[in-house]
Amino acid sequence: MAIKRYKPTSNGVRNMTVVNYKEFLTTSKSSPLKSLTKGTKNTAARNNRGRITSRFRGGGNKRLFRNIDFKFDKLNIPAKIETVEYDPFRSAFISLVVYADGERRYILAWKGVKAGDKFVVAEETDVEIGNRMKLKNIPVGTFVYNVEIKPNGGAKLARSAGNSIEVAALDEGKVHLKMPSGEVRKVSAEAFATIGEASNSDHKLVNIGKAGRARQMRRRPKVRGSAMNPVDHPYGGGEGRAGVGMRRLKTKWGKPAGKGQKTRRPKKYSNSDIVRHRNYKKRK
Repeated sequence: MAIKRYKPTSNGVRNMTVVNYKEFLTTSKSSPLKSLTKGTKNTAARNNRGRITSRFRGGGNKRLFRNIDFKFDKLNIPAKIETVEYDPFRSAFISLVVYADGERRYILAWKGVKAGDKFVVAEETDVEIGNRMKLKNIPVGTFVYNVEIKPNGGAKLARSAGNSIEVAALDEGKVHLKMPSGEVRKVSAEAFATIGEASNSDHKLVNIGKAGRARQMRRRPKVRGSAMNPVDHPYGGGEGRAGVGMRRLKTKWGKPAGKGQKTRRPKKYSNSDIVRHRNYKKRK
């Protein structure tokens, strides 16, 4: 079983689930390659001015950062998967690879990866899972992940667990990509992408189960807006349990959000690359 369940010894553990890492990982969680790691500081979601930019974050376990190769600048050099490892900074698994010239790097692992698998990065190569090539050379209908937006800009799209993007069309130096959200957007045909799907697709089935485990993951308690005072949130105030009291939902700062409302800026720079916007109403 990919998902592990515990015996209901307490209310917190009763519905708690975790990914059964023994089925996928080849090393322990605490044994990354030292030369490809570095320490990080827990900023508790504060910027360089000390102001919180993402609420309800802080604390948690100490984590060691792994340097992941998203640029894949070693072309036409065969590589072999050595290990499949856990990364505390991302939902998908990572793999330690060794190139034919002896250099080792960490990459984002694909679904079904095993130690000993081989791949190559080239402008054009075989359409096999794990291989990486330019989008213009990938057949329509193929699913890819670790996708670049601009040539040599490094992978930006479809990097979280279980994500993949469908190559929908090739048109005048641009490739149409169908995102997991349903959005169809244009990307340069010279950009690179990896064939396959990001690993650890069972991540979405995990139930945290108890508050203590969420605190270990640096998630602090989230306070409802309706439980605040009017000075702190548009939903605040009222006698007893009161409803939102407004037609459209808002964030703490009065911006529209939630219940399928559009939050994209009308004049965003990449609007010209959007062929079809995501379907807000059908997303869950």
